[in-house]
Amino acid sequence: MEPRNCDCHDQKPDILPGPMDRRDFFKLGIGGALSLALASRMTSSLFADEKNRYDKPPVQVTPKAKSVILLWMDGGPSQMDTFDPKSGANGGTLKRIKTKIGGCDFTEPLGPLADVSDRLAVIRSLNSKEGNHQRARYLLHTGYPPTGTLKHPSTGAIVSLKKQNPDLDLPHFVSINNPSFGAGFLGVSYGPFVVQDPSRPPDNVAYAAGVDAERFDRRMKLLEKADGAFAASRGGVMTEGKDAIYEKSVKLMRSPMLKAFDIADEPDSVKKAYGIGDGVAALKEGKNPQRAAQQSDRFGAGAIMARRLVEVGVPFVEVTLGGWDTHQDNFTRVPELCGSLAPAMAALIADLEERNLLESTLVLCMGEFGRSPRINPNDGRDHFPNCFSAVMAGGGVRGGQVIGKTADDGMSVVDRPCGVPDLIATICTAMGIDHTEWFQTPVGRPIQIANKGTVIEGLLG
Repeated sequence: MEPRNCDCHDQKPDILPGPMDRRDFFKLGIGGALSLALASRMTSSLFADEKNRYDKPPVQVTPKAKSVILLWMDGGPSQMDTFDPKSGANGGTLKRIKTKIGGCDFTEPLGPLADVSDRLAVIRSLNSKEGNHQRARYLLHTGYPPTGTLKHPSTGAIVSLKKQNPDLDLPHFVSINNPSFGAGFLGVSYGPFVVQDPSRPPDNVAYAAGVDAERFDRRMKLLEKADGAFAASRGGVMTEGKDAIYEKSVKLMRSPMLKAFDIADEPDSVKKAYGIGDGVAALKEGKNPQRAAQQSDRFGAGAIMARRLVEVGVPFVEVTLGGWDTHQDNFTRVPELCGSLAPAMAALIADLEERNLLESTLVLCMGEFGRSPRINPNDGRDHFPNCFSAVMAGGGVRGGQVIGKTADDGMSVVDRPCGVPDLIATICTAMGIDHTEWFQTPVGRPIQIANKGTVIEGLLG
């Protein structure tokens, strides 16, 4: 940062301090110590006041969810072309269709979700102040805006920490198609295990060529010996985190549960229901049907993998569908993306219900913000955090309802505004996690799980 153009840097004091005798030195030392003690006490008092101010009793809801599946719409989906359509100039060109929720329409490309809308709770009144992609992604995953060097834990990491199961050999937080946000100050042990290609098992889970179990064990013992010598002299949080990751990785490699990552044995009928191989047929008028088919295959495979993972007890799975940053060609690209989202999400809900898992699995679909009601000259919509939508199902959610309302022109929330911390407080409550709990950061700063959020009224029951 350049210094300000002012004369204050060149000014010299009128009186320079003279030599300091021993008595003055002790006076200064005692005064400084008292000042530090007072400052520390005041800081602790301020932190205590901050905690007490927001330590409200959590809403009393019987938790039903054991797992969360987050369907992350990366780029910011247009609420007006999906779950909150409008009429008039701002409404765009996509047709509206009725749902099973009274007074609630979706756009036509979401037809498969309209068919299961009695299982859905549509939140139309989410809002934030973050219109930058990276900042908004951080906010939606953690409940906090980015602040300096402090890295907040994502919701997936909190669930991973709070729902630890020693009998589960698999990672407790899995991120499919794209790396999610990590565990922040909680440590790498609670961060996401990333699966980049859900059509096949994860990489590097088999022994290397020419290595059998016995040889692998010898190598691990040698590594443990080398790491132990290093840790004895320079060990710390990073070393402990690395050791924990190694231990979990070896456990995963040898676990019979590893087959949950392999969707190859799923019947073709199931894959088709999730949209795999059907992207072109579902989008006869799309300008880029090949891209749509690839999206459907990858997202559908991710949704199947997510179902398989929660089936064996993984508490948090995130599946990403990218491409929603529709500054251009919005009214072609959104139907393509909905052609991937709608069949996969609808099939996931039906599949979980058929397996008696829907009541114990919270399904959440959202992105980092919405899109502008006004259509730009490129036939697209720009970033718009003022109001956007999210959809929830299962996990104790009361389906068949709409929460919140936006103005007829889509420019503002006019009923029941919901902040991002409120959404995270609701997720935690559904999972039986006390969202009012405070963590202590490494520097001694208290951080509340849901950043002062409150449970969205009427959503859980």
